[in-house]
Amino acid sequence: MKVLVVVDYQKDFVDGALGFPGADKLEPVILAKIEDCRRNGGQVIFTLDTHAEDYLDTAEGRKLPVVHCVKGTPGHGLYGGIAGAVLSEDVVIEKPAFGSLELADYLRRLSPEEVELCGLVTDICVVSNAVIAKAALPESRIVVDSTACASADPAAHENALAVMRGVQIDVI
Repeated sequence: MKVLVVVDYQKDFVDGALGFPGADKLEPVILAKIEDCRRNGGQVIFTLDTHAEDYLDTAEGRKLPVVHCVKGTPGHGLYGGIAGAVLSEDVVIEKPAFGSLELADYLRRLSPEEVELCGLVTDICVVSNAVIAKAALPESRIVVDSTACASADPAAHENALAVMRGVQIDVI
């Protein structure tokens, strides 16, 4: 079985508080991946970066003082057609930090042969969750499609892909 993890493809990372040019171009690529995963009997998981009103008082907020993805605000929602692609059988994980231990626990219970990750932002949440997935499932194939994730900083995107290759995540 294959699992597709759509990491934080939320409004605030595309055209909101932390949005950047080109993030919107991932939408059709991610939608195609979702359709392909479902057509082949796989499972889709969506992660949502999720913060509260006190974000600026958190450790992350002190280092990245840009309020974003506050639960209940439009920026917390999935972007564009991705929002409409969520089905009742999909798993949606709200995560208060870059990586999700809840995702790791879920993947361990599911024990898929392959986990593919896509979404935003390559050098923060994508790399964090890819490494967590690899740790949770050392014998499963963990894949990141370099054309289905992005960063505001192209060099950071490439550096994150290199780190993932270094820990035996298949970057395609």
